[in-house]
Amino acid sequence: MSMDFAPPKYAQVMTAIQQRIRDGEYAPGTMLPSETQLVREFGVGRTTVVRALQTLAMQGWIEREHGRGSFVKGRPEAPADRVRPGLTATEHGETAESIVSVERVPAPRHIAHLLGVDERTPVIARQRLTKQGERVSAVETFWFPLEVALGTDLDKPDPLRHGVRQHLQAVKHLRFDHVTERLAARKPTKEEADILGSTSPVLGVLATVHDAAGSVLFALSLALPGELHELEDVYSVR
Repeated sequence: MSMDFAPPKYAQVMTAIQQRIRDGEYAPGTMLPSETQLVREFGVGRTTVVRALQTLAMQGWIEREHGRGSFVKGRPEAPADRVRPGLTATEHGETAESIVSVERVPAPRHIAHLLGVDERTPVIARQRLTKQGERVSAVETFWFPLEVALGTDLDKPDPLRHGVRQHLQAVKHLRFDHVTERLAARKPTKEEADILGSTSPVLGVLATVHDAAGSVLFALSLALPGELHELEDVYSVR
């Protein structure tokens, strides 16, 4: 097979771990090897291993506990191929280069509506970008109510090593229960167009993250360049 069609390294790590779970080598409830052990075994960088583990956790194969490690849940009952851009964004760690801005701002009308607060209520807007090579592949803006950001690092410009989800779980013991996403093609805002270097249409994602009681913890808006993203779902027909 041509190397042009070889899966990315993080996907290769995922496939190997998934197969071990299927084969029973990694039984439900057991702890996976540490990130350092996986780095050595697969001969890849830590960022690659972290991305593989984050995606496995998102798909339901494992559960990650900050400060303890990753634990096997088993083979997910639901198909694991569904794309969940909102949840994926909460799993990603950050770098200093990925942070665009962190500001206390009045909530825009559409964000205030999602959060269930009055328009122009102060919120923390944490904006960052992700790249494919040298090209910006997503502009991500998190909108945190002040009571959620209080006592965390979400209102600081320093990068979060383990991502928003793990940070909130570790610092405030907040657990995500479900995410509501709305997807639409739209024109980028002026700020997004400046970051993306293009005024071409984007896939716009508006998401709200909820706890088990159904309360909205925060909102998230994504601008995904249409020419770089293809959303695919796999589901059974019964």
